[in-house]
Amino acid sequence: MYKKTLLPNGVRIITEEIDHVRSAALGIWVGAGSRDEREGFEGISHFIEHMFFKGTEHRSARALAESLEAVGGQLNAFTTKEYTCYYAKVLDEDLDLAIDVLSDMFFSSLFDEKEIEKEKNVVIEEIKMYEDSPDELIHDVFSEYVWNDHPLGKPILGTEESIRSLSREKIMQFLTEHYAPDNVVISVAGKIKHEDVVAKLSPHFGTFNRGGRRVLEETPKGLTIEHYQKKDTEQMHILLGVPGLGQDDEDIYAMHIFNNILGGGLSSRLFQEIREQRGLAYSVYSYHSTYVDTGLFAVYAGTSPKNTQEVIACILEELMEMKTKGISVEELVRTKAQIKGGLYLGLEAVSSRMSRLGKTELTYNRVLSPEEVVEKLEKVTQEDVLRVIGRLWQKDNISIMTLGPAGHDVVMPEMLKQTGWE
Repeated sequence: MYKKTLLPNGVRIITEEIDHVRSAALGIWVGAGSRDEREGFEGISHFIEHMFFKGTEHRSARALAESLEAVGGQLNAFTTKEYTCYYAKVLDEDLDLAIDVLSDMFFSSLFDEKEIEKEKNVVIEEIKMYEDSPDELIHDVFSEYVWNDHPLGKPILGTEESIRSLSREKIMQFLTEHYAPDNVVISVAGKIKHEDVVAKLSPHFGTFNRGGRRVLEETPKGLTIEHYQKKDTEQMHILLGVPGLGQDDEDIYAMHIFNNILGGGLSSRLFQEIREQRGLAYSVYSYHSTYVDTGLFAVYAGTSPKNTQEVIACILEELMEMKTKGISVEELVRTKAQIKGGLYLGLEAVSSRMSRLGKTELTYNRVLSPEEVVEKLEKVTQEDVLRVIGRLWQKDNISIMTLGPAGHDVVMPEMLKQTGWE
């Protein structure tokens, strides 16, 4: 059962009371991420997330780290392309402490210039660590090329150059513009009472005023790209992708079913064919990144360089098979059950419930309940899935990227012709 209160300044508080647990999870969700960063500010959303943990007017960085750990709780945060979340999980009896700590970080962080310079080095090391992980790096590089200089394609961490250019002045400017009441959702789930939570949060979050509701850049137009990046690695990392769907698209549920059948788990077609039947890869999967107004559907595989062409051909053949013949009734029924089970099992934890409340309220301006999701999934037909495959996977929209040793480039037009796309 969800309850929602709109504070006078526009901050939204949304809760779910769960009486049978002894814990509570609280998240502060801000509608600001890397797609909100203009030139010269790349990486600042993630950097601010780091700086919130570097000391406040009332607590040192160490005191923040120890505050909730001392009572067995957790304190953490994460940044995405479209939002940032600061969250805590504690015993219900320690909720007041969690509210106090998160409020302290949100309103009283010092952003000390010496700490800013020190943290720049930390984030740059994080960027270098990421660049040493080609199976992760390829997704960011692919997005950057496909979205062609649009902020949505920029890496969340920023670049070494952009991080070096950040200053306290830029941080305060970004906070003023984006950490505004209209852009903040506070979600709480667990053994709590809505009225108590609102009463405890209101003194902290009910009166501040700055900035305004986010204004998004225009929707990016995805390019079709071929990019073969040379890197001295043991594996060849492969990514095939097409423009995807925005969060409100009517085909989003049919797309989820298609994605699951194609490469969403151990029983998926790609996993069974490429790994189990042919033994060509350890990691192979598909995914769909959904944003407010667009999306990106991609298939990833990591394989021995000598098997590059065979793996790409196998992916294209499987896609063409689904594009022409669709899916079976058995696959549809099984996948609906799989998604439904995963959805409900994921909600066993109060943290997951808190995340669902915060994310859906921030992105849809309402809570998207599990029951509503299941109801829409159940309405998807074989014809719906076939339609969405045809809509997304068109020959002229297929982009390819490989990251690995030289000498294994692919002639994409020939690959498409060989696999029935011509």
